[in-house]
Amino acid sequence: MTIYNFYSLAGAFGFILIAYLLSANRKAVNWHVVVWGVGFQFLIAWLLFVLPAGVDLFLWINKAVVALLNCSTAGAKFVFGPLALAPGTEHSLGFIFAFQAMPSIIFFSALMAILYFYNILPVIIRGFAYLFTKLMKVSGAESLCAAANIFVGIESTLTIKPFLKKMTKSELAVVLTAGMATVSSNILAVYVFSLQNVFPKIAGHLVSASLLSAPAALMMAKILLPEEEKPETLGEHVELHIEHKANVLEAIIDGAQAGVKLIVGIVALLIAVLGLVELVDHFLQWAGLHTGLGGHLSLKVFCGYLFYPFTLLLGIPLKDVPIVAQVIGERLVLTEIYSYQHLARLLADGTLKNLRSVVITTYALCGFAHLASLAIFVGGVSAIVPERTRVLAKIGLRCLVAATLACLMTGAVAGIFFVQGSVLLGG
Repeated sequence: MTIYNFYSLAGAFGFILIAYLLSANRKAVNWHVVVWGVGFQFLIAWLLFVLPAGVDLFLWINKAVVALLNCSTAGAKFVFGPLALAPGTEHSLGFIFAFQAMPSIIFFSALMAILYFYNILPVIIRGFAYLFTKLMKVSGAESLCAAANIFVGIESTLTIKPFLKKMTKSELAVVLTAGMATVSSNILAVYVFSLQNVFPKIAGHLVSASLLSAPAALMMAKILLPEEEKPETLGEHVELHIEHKANVLEAIIDGAQAGVKLIVGIVALLIAVLGLVELVDHFLQWAGLHTGLGGHLSLKVFCGYLFYPFTLLLGIPLKDVPIVAQVIGERLVLTEIYSYQHLARLLADGTLKNLRSVVITTYALCGFAHLASLAIFVGGVSAIVPERTRVLAKIGLRCLVAATLACLMTGAVAGIFFVQGSVLLGG
């Protein structure tokens, strides 16, 4: 243990304090949910990083995900040839994001569909949902949605489709926050592909980050938008709403097609967002030159300054704080995919060498907590229940803050358990 572990511990409670200060109704905050939210995170981290059996499980998960990722490239190599070959392999043309990372989404979407069809994934989701409902004393519907978000993305909303219409404002906040504070399995594969060459155990860390973020999302949503009504499914265990497929072939086809749609959406989003950010940066640079502020102004620089104090709370060594603050801050406008790519470049060129900084940043970035995702989730849920659009639009920005704090809380918890020399976090 070092002084930085204690900085991370203080930072974790600092993020809770920030959420409390920003709460819509501080008197209504349910501290039972907060205590169990923190307890769940600490318990999961202890099981995965300290308990010997948990360490073995972590390493097995890492190997399993990497093995699956290697399988996912078979189809891409057949279709795209040398374009799909990873750097370092014979005849590779270098790293090409569209042809090497993106195709994995189709494979993992199909795999998730198979796990759904054979009722494997629903059983796991029900298990997490049951724990959240019984121990955190929240509604079954919001617990189910938070649990589903550990494994899937916007599709998690469909698992509680029958309950959305009558959900309270606080429950809807959990739906949005959990969606933005976690990542789906198929997108997670993209992050692994981007970082595995420079961070071999990245797969296990991203899976554990997703596990840690679910209770953090529930907790932060309930602090920023406390429950002021009585949820219809309070304390009740509810079943997943699943659209059953006729056979496994149909499930694979639907999963693969969903993956293709997701790729198109991500590509369109990246092209649009990165282009617009570049346009804004040109304006800021022009404004800086004509106002005497210099020509180095940009949205990324601004976000770096904005997230500097939050990065300090994570317990990252002081010399790395400016670098990590920009990586975490730029996610707000450029998406987490860009930030993970940036992190990979910093590792590859040796700019970021401290493993503590790398691990905490990896955990803090693991979530869809950005403006584009806010639009996606508010729009997606509104499409299912149009009558709740006004409420969703009203609470959207507050939920983005809650999701960001949940991701940062997850990074702080990783910092608490970081021990130099550990097989998982420092070795």
